[in-house]
Amino acid sequence: MRLPPSIHSHLRALVFSCLLAHVLFSFTQAQEAPPKLTKRPPTKASPLNEPQNPYQIELLETSYRFEANGDSRKEVHTRVHINNELGVRQFAHLNFDYNRSFQSVEIPQVHISHPSGGTADILPSAITDNPNPAVINAPAYQDVRVKSVRILGLEPGDLLEYRIITTTTHHPLAPDFWLDHSFDRSGVVTHEIFEVDFPSTYKTQLYINPKTPVTSTEGTGENRQAYRWHRAFIEESPAPRESSVSEPDIILTSFESWERLAERLRGSLEPSGHPATDVANEASELAKVTTSNSTNASELRAEAFYAFVSQNIRTIDLPLGSTGFRTRNPSEILASGYATAEDKYALFAALTNSFGIAQAGLISTANGDIQASLPRPSAFDHLLMTIRWPSINFWFDLNVEVAPFRVIPSEFRGRTAFVVGPLVSEMWRRVENALPFQAKQTVLLDASISTEGKLTAKVHYAMRGDNELLLRVAFHQSPKDKWKDLAQLLSISDGFRGQVTSVAASDPYATKVPFTLDYEITQAKFVDWSKKPVRIPALLPQLGLPDPPAKPPLGAATPPIELGTPLEVETQMSLHLPPRTTVSVPTGTSVHRDYATFASQYSARDLTVTASRHINFLLRQIPAERFADYSAFLRAVQNDQAQVFTLDRESSPTPAAKP
Repeated sequence: MRLPPSIHSHLRALVFSCLLAHVLFSFTQAQEAPPKLTKRPPTKASPLNEPQNPYQIELLETSYRFEANGDSRKEVHTRVHINNELGVRQFAHLNFDYNRSFQSVEIPQVHISHPSGGTADILPSAITDNPNPAVINAPAYQDVRVKSVRILGLEPGDLLEYRIITTTTHHPLAPDFWLDHSFDRSGVVTHEIFEVDFPSTYKTQLYINPKTPVTSTEGTGENRQAYRWHRAFIEESPAPRESSVSEPDIILTSFESWERLAERLRGSLEPSGHPATDVANEASELAKVTTSNSTNASELRAEAFYAFVSQNIRTIDLPLGSTGFRTRNPSEILASGYATAEDKYALFAALTNSFGIAQAGLISTANGDIQASLPRPSAFDHLLMTIRWPSINFWFDLNVEVAPFRVIPSEFRGRTAFVVGPLVSEMWRRVENALPFQAKQTVLLDASISTEGKLTAKVHYAMRGDNELLLRVAFHQSPKDKWKDLAQLLSISDGFRGQVTSVAASDPYATKVPFTLDYEITQAKFVDWSKKPVRIPALLPQLGLPDPPAKPPLGAATPPIELGTPLEVETQMSLHLPPRTTVSVPTGTSVHRDYATFASQYSARDLTVTASRHINFLLRQIPAERFADYSAFLRAVQNDQAQVFTLDRESSPTPAAKP
């Protein structure tokens, strides 16, 4: 089976619910994230006095001031109308992320106005300042913090007003500064004001989305410039949610070029000087490989260094740049046993310094051409590694502790990376869009139906590829008492009903072999033998084929059909029936195309029914002009999966009466 996107998000959500709550924040210089709130756009244009959202932000006013030395001040003034209890819960806590080594956060105002006319101000005792939950057990990163305000007494109908001031001084990348901003398009903000005041030096660059033109501009002093925007929500024609927007509406940067940014980041990320004794000794041990082939030796060394840093150094899941791209000493990282993405790169570079070239690849998961955009660190949200040693040139992700060697999560493969490090000949390089091995999934099911109609089944999964990585991470990050929940979610995604009773998974760190998962599932009253006949589907996972693309707007080109990473899926079932049961099996199917093949077989012998389905995705995409051919292939697979087995069971003979 190929897991659909919904199961990906559900598994991730379940994993994160099992752990400490992560405070995910978008961290740019002099910019703390707004409160983490769920926006619910109006389903249609409607008067604002008929609320469609749990809350309505009546005013969102943001102002920035940047100085020539890179210092900055940001002030946010917000007025929020709370519409219902969900809005009360969402604003019960306001969280603001910052790094106290170069930032401070002040909360001068938190004020509640009640519909009755009463008011209340939040006391200073309601404000707390704690390390980000992701760094609770990582003392080296205690400067990454969350300032929180607990809002007591908030009720539907209240108006909440607050001001937040964030000051940045001596940022690690100063005197450079940068800013990204996008306006709300969901309709949850009634009126938005944005202002930025900055030195108008020769190198400062400003991008403005033509769809969000500036309202006014003026000089504010010697060599300074200010821009101001006013945006109001229009009831008659609400702005649609632009899910495909790739560029922020406003970009301000003092980096005159991508080359300048690469130079500054290399200065922060690269370890300086010769490795310390402990680092050099560890590197020597890792480099000891036995092989007569020089290419194999280089690859084995690379794998040894990768496995050590990825698995032995615990990943601290902070957003890229949350420490200002300042890295720790490699010896300190090695001794502590934990690191951010940037620090993992610094340690890896220090370990491999004597054997080859290690470079960092910064990735943006946004759509669009980052290379054509203005240079700034906030364009990127993930860091990969690339190594160039004799005869090898690999990409890998050190941050996924249980990823097999050279396996890059699918959301980063095929993207263009901004390469930073020594001897960079290509500043922009494409990450390879392939797995280092063939992706394959095998699902075996051994089931039985009792005379009472109860189904009992043992399910075995063996996986290589993207779904393997997803399940490795899920089972690695979840405590064992939550494994049944993960297996239950997986069973539901595959179309199985019933209760998972036991689960066993292979070691997520055993990355050289496929990840395996076994669980048992039972379902009472799976069949009702009193019905004549009984029809049941093949107890096999549903094969996830993508739907054909929707008809594009008039004049737009039809996109290709995306099949994803080439993948072979094999599923087999053995079903044992109770005595005196007969069965009719459906006819198998065989369909072959150059982009995918599908075959199924069904049989019955005595009281055992067998079924198998095999699909092999051969290409990543199908041209749009082959829409009709793919639709026929899809119908053939779906029709096969809709076939059923027909069961008929004789009633137990009535005992003869005694004479």
